[in-house]
Amino acid sequence: MTLSHRPFGTEHPYRYDLDQRVPARPLSGEAYEIRVLADPSVPAVHIVFADGTRLPAQPVDPASVVCDFGAQPAPPAGAAGHLTEAASAVPDTDGRTVFVATVTSAADTSYEVEGGGSRLGPFPVFPLTWQPSGGTLRVSGSGSTVEDVEWLVGSDGPRRARFALRLSADEHVVGFGERYHALDQRGEVLDATVFEQYKRQGHRTYLPMPFAIVTGGSGGDWGFHVQTTRRTWYDVGAADPGKLIVEAEIDPADPVLGLRLYRGEPGSIVRDFLAETGLPPQPPEWIFRPWMSGNEWNTQERVLAEVRRSLAEQIPVGAIVIEAWSDEATFVAFRDASYEPHADGAPHRLDDFTFPADGAWPDPKGMVDELHQAGVKVLLWQIPLVPTDRGDLTGSKSAAEQVAADAATMIDREYAIKEADGSPHRNRGWWFPGALLPDWTNPHARRWWLDKRRYLLEDLGIDGFKTDGGEHAWGHDLRYFDGSRGDAANNLFAVRYAEAYHDLMRESGTDGVTFSRAGFTGAAAFPAHWAGDENSTWEAFRASITAGLTAGVGGIFFWGWDLAGFSGDIPEPELYLRSAAAACFAPIMQYHSEFNHHREPSVDRTPWNIASRTGSADVVEVYRRFAQLREELVPYLAAQAARSIETGRPLMRPLLFDHPGDPEIWNWPQQWRLGDDLLVAPVTSPDVTEWQVYLPAGEWEDYFTGVRHTGPAVVTRAVPLDEIPVYRRLS
Repeated sequence: MTLSHRPFGTEHPYRYDLDQRVPARPLSGEAYEIRVLADPSVPAVHIVFADGTRLPAQPVDPASVVCDFGAQPAPPAGAAGHLTEAASAVPDTDGRTVFVATVTSAADTSYEVEGGGSRLGPFPVFPLTWQPSGGTLRVSGSGSTVEDVEWLVGSDGPRRARFALRLSADEHVVGFGERYHALDQRGEVLDATVFEQYKRQGHRTYLPMPFAIVTGGSGGDWGFHVQTTRRTWYDVGAADPGKLIVEAEIDPADPVLGLRLYRGEPGSIVRDFLAETGLPPQPPEWIFRPWMSGNEWNTQERVLAEVRRSLAEQIPVGAIVIEAWSDEATFVAFRDASYEPHADGAPHRLDDFTFPADGAWPDPKGMVDELHQAGVKVLLWQIPLVPTDRGDLTGSKSAAEQVAADAATMIDREYAIKEADGSPHRNRGWWFPGALLPDWTNPHARRWWLDKRRYLLEDLGIDGFKTDGGEHAWGHDLRYFDGSRGDAANNLFAVRYAEAYHDLMRESGTDGVTFSRAGFTGAAAFPAHWAGDENSTWEAFRASITAGLTAGVGGIFFWGWDLAGFSGDIPEPELYLRSAAAACFAPIMQYHSEFNHHREPSVDRTPWNIASRTGSADVVEVYRRFAQLREELVPYLAAQAARSIETGRPLMRPLLFDHPGDPEIWNWPQQWRLGDDLLVAPVTSPDVTEWQVYLPAGEWEDYFTGVRHTGPAVVTRAVPLDEIPVYRRLS
């Protein structure tokens, strides 16, 4: 194509494209850019408006064009991780010239893009203005004072609502889903949209929610839920210390926004929120046992060897996540299995597959049976995409034919999410670009997708799925089977994805879980979750703790992270063991390692590999101690899980839930309560032999030494690597 101009671009939530309008919906009287990409042969580009005005666009250096926004730091030079380059890639001109025209307009107009004998458009523009009327804000419940209600309106209707909630000077704001940068959002500016940020998440998140608790004020605690599935933005006392300013996208055809206010203690606020959006079920007890995983465990022999080694080391294993099991195309068949492809994508059963005796997975059923006999549950990795370009599968004829048939079926039967013009939507992100996304709102597509995976539960006997991804639906005008559009439905994609797999497990009689990284309001009903992609650094360790504490506020009670990080070279022994100690006292304890192209030395996060690589023999011994201690905690964790569902108090929770009137807790944001009886204060800095702990009012007993303390008090404790500051509540 000679010219390229897409007014909304790819709709990357935090990046402008080189051929879009910026902003896509301009404000009246403010300047906006019309960006165009043109072949090198095009000497000039003009913007031709409806009134006949011709504005020349200027060729510019692509490096001078602002693309990124949202204050997200770039990865450091030489950053490790096999997905770093793809995830951090900037918009590419592909050899074309960038032309930019700057326009200011207060009136509706349209324009065409002209150059090199080609003409694109017309593209309408409806400038927007903030007005005191335009829609309806429906407020229910009681909490804060709602004021400064405004509507961003154009001639085609209102596009956003904005209002303020009054904050007092002593209030703290916690929530907005899983957040990595801070526990207390006071003074922060953030948004809520599902996004895959590969490592160093900052203010971005896989699992946002338009819900928060406001605590510490003299008027009592309160909370709010912006009742929308669309994108929202929050200025939490940054512009005006006395106001929490909320903006929300709205439907111009139905400009109504709901705001639910809650009043009460934090647990009751969470409980009420979950009663309205989806209560978590009691998970199976086995999820509280130690988990293990490694992306390069891509054969039956390797999986069994790692589990056998762990058990031989007397390190208990409750569950194993097998990521690299499938053909990486259908995500249904084991790699190198032979079978007759089904042209309509109909499901296979286990007996339909032939597994080569000298192949990667000679006997999957035998493997699962052996793991079960050892008391180990099995989860298999999933991704909610069907690739459309897997030319690298030449060594697997069945897989290559089947993924092509699956893609064709999704297109022919309209099982995929669609673009506005009715064509199938292709993934616009960097992971599996161009892939098709199943439309979970289409019951026929949902059944077709799930039935293909049914044999894994009913014939093979696995116990759950690692439901990775789910952040791939970009575009406000995508079309879903149920009539919804992308701006309202995209954030729900990950929730519906996990819900579908939970339904499949229930139908199959499997008492299992999904293990998801993405979600939105409603995700709490479909446990469990993990914090996503993290480096093996102290900084990432601290960010993961914050993520767990904030996720819990939104009802994500059954949560874990890749202890000590999964990406890059192995963590140092101190980081590994400090993180293992913290994970021992978190809802889910698991380690995992990233794909490393099978290079040596291994980057597995098994304790024996850390020990071998670093020469620190005590790593295995100390990890064993924490894993065995974890086994002892399982009955307590299961009982406290039921208490969390009953009371709304997260299993791993910030101190505000149990000590809301104590202002000192805000100086200790990385301490938490694990259930009703334990206070955890992990060591999150290197090279320390002592650690300070804040104990709120009450009587406390050191979990390891039995020493008793009366709070409120700050105590200093020795912290050998085989201990973590944990205290039992006595009264």
